[in-house]
Amino acid sequence: MTESSKEKQSDKELFQDPTVPGPTTAELSALATRLNYSLSDDELKQCHSLVTGALKGFNQLDHLVEPTLPVKYPRTPGYRPTAEEDPSNAWYWKSTIRGADSGKLSGKTIAIKDNVMVAGVPMMNGCRALEGTIPDVDATVVTRLLDAGATILGKAKSENLCFSGSSFTTGYGPVSNFHVKARSAGGSSCGSGVLVMAGEVDMAIGCDQGGSIRTPSSWNGCVGLKPTWGLVPYTGVMSIEPTLDHIGPMTRTVHDCALMLEVIAGYDDGLDHRQPPNIEVPEYSQEIEVENLNGMRIGILQEGFGHDVSQEAVDRIVREAAQRLTSVGAEVVNVSIPLHKRAVDIWSGFASEGAYHCMLNGSNQGLGYQGYYATNNMKTSGAAIRHDTKHLSPTFKYVMLTGAYLNETFHGQYYGRCQNLGRLLCQAYDDVLKDHDVLIMPTNPFVAHKLPKEDEMTFEANANQSQGMMQNTMGTDVTGHPALSINAGWVGKLPVGMMIVGKHWDETTVLKVARAHENIMGN
Repeated sequence: MTESSKEKQSDKELFQDPTVPGPTTAELSALATRLNYSLSDDELKQCHSLVTGALKGFNQLDHLVEPTLPVKYPRTPGYRPTAEEDPSNAWYWKSTIRGADSGKLSGKTIAIKDNVMVAGVPMMNGCRALEGTIPDVDATVVTRLLDAGATILGKAKSENLCFSGSSFTTGYGPVSNFHVKARSAGGSSCGSGVLVMAGEVDMAIGCDQGGSIRTPSSWNGCVGLKPTWGLVPYTGVMSIEPTLDHIGPMTRTVHDCALMLEVIAGYDDGLDHRQPPNIEVPEYSQEIEVENLNGMRIGILQEGFGHDVSQEAVDRIVREAAQRLTSVGAEVVNVSIPLHKRAVDIWSGFASEGAYHCMLNGSNQGLGYQGYYATNNMKTSGAAIRHDTKHLSPTFKYVMLTGAYLNETFHGQYYGRCQNLGRLLCQAYDDVLKDHDVLIMPTNPFVAHKLPKEDEMTFEANANQSQGMMQNTMGTDVTGHPALSINAGWVGKLPVGMMIVGKHWDETTVLKVARAHENIMGN
């Protein structure tokens, strides 16, 4: 047999069981109707021939080996812990993965938020529609933690597809606040915040598109940092909207937050399109220990206080905490950014139409960029959230419907407008930060609310209670400024978060201010 005949035979065998069989004529006709294409019967027949011909090449792609992310450390599949073993319901899965023998995080234990891929370990992302998904790669942050000597103990629960700032929409029941069991743990990185404060792990990974690192940090009392957009690679993490996606550390102390950041930050060799090249990563943990804040100007952002839902005690406690920084040399003054009041509206355009494209059309990864695509996860999770819809939360459903409506009716113009207005919001923060080192405001306008009883909630109430606490956090997801939440005090038994916002790429100053506050509080 000649080489050419062998190739023909190989192709023939390849197409006997095609992985992309192509649409039937009826399916193609339905797609044409949906796209408002008017095709005669003869044109439809010709189009069908063209489409099926074009798809033939796709059946060869599954026989090519695509580049993937490394999986360097052995692990076992693990198990779902019992209620007795997990009283706050904060773990999704336990699986011990030991990293390198030495490194900056040697001896440290880590929980990974359950939208971050860990090869061979189940991932549900808070939604039972995804149950049974097992990634085949380690996210870049996972590899970096293990390379630094950390031990991963498992996956911390997240809210349903990360679409909640509370902690009652996750699969298999609500996650309880560490301090008061009947209260919310915040979201969407709910399990991460609880496990850190409970001392079950030293550190945890959280992700933040609207406040999902900072709200559970605020409501449980830990330190949580949403870094500058792009500082920490999002490679191998389920996305909501690429221009909102952030990933960062959650810890009990500022030092550990800084230490974890210096391990996970840095350029990912072009795999994450959110990142510029040549990112500099200081030794944050060494630079934050200063005797005073002499010469530092701190702005108390007036529009971050006095929201319709703000608790007076929360506003007071944060103002008092900010003023205490004068005792270590800082100048503390009031500043104003009127556009901060519109941050939620601007964010909504990103999070509705943008998430609709990324999560439904882009299978939780998005499309249209150069970088790494977790194709195995796109196949499984993309199908799950389109077809197993009974497990999707009310918040996710209404946001997707909003995004679909905006796209079908206004053809992307409001997404574009929000991106343009986001630049104005960014400039407004930058203008004030030219003369001030950081801004301070409450992380959330009120302390953790009571966990609702799911069977007593309407669709609308469920969605509203999932989103009503992020008035101050959403803006910096739009603008990409670093923002850290740290405990400022207490309302009864519930912690109050103070948010410190800094200049792009200046996590060092944000951490210095947080460390100074920690020292003043005697921590």
